[in-house]
Amino acid sequence: MQPSEVKALLESRLDGCEFHIQGEGCNFQVVAVSEVFDGLSPVKRQQMIYGALSEEIASGALHAVSIKTYTPQQWQAATDNQGA
Repeated sequence: MQPSEVKALLESRLDGCEFHIQGEGCNFQVVAVSEVFDGLSPVKRQQMIYGALSEEIASGALHAVSIKTYTPQQWQAATDNQGA
């Protein structure tokens, strides 16, 4: 799979999320940014992403998925810190 394919899958299955995908083959890093994560535990956030990719993980099309989730405010703070 390509990062664009993973992004398209996630966008079609999770509304209101912004995705940044890196990787190749069956190993990907997913960064998801959305208001929907506000108030959710890190585990619940990751379960949402894994759930959206469950078919591809079960089939082996995706093997290793690393997930980071942010609210828009957390993402802004994280990207501001990276630029400093």
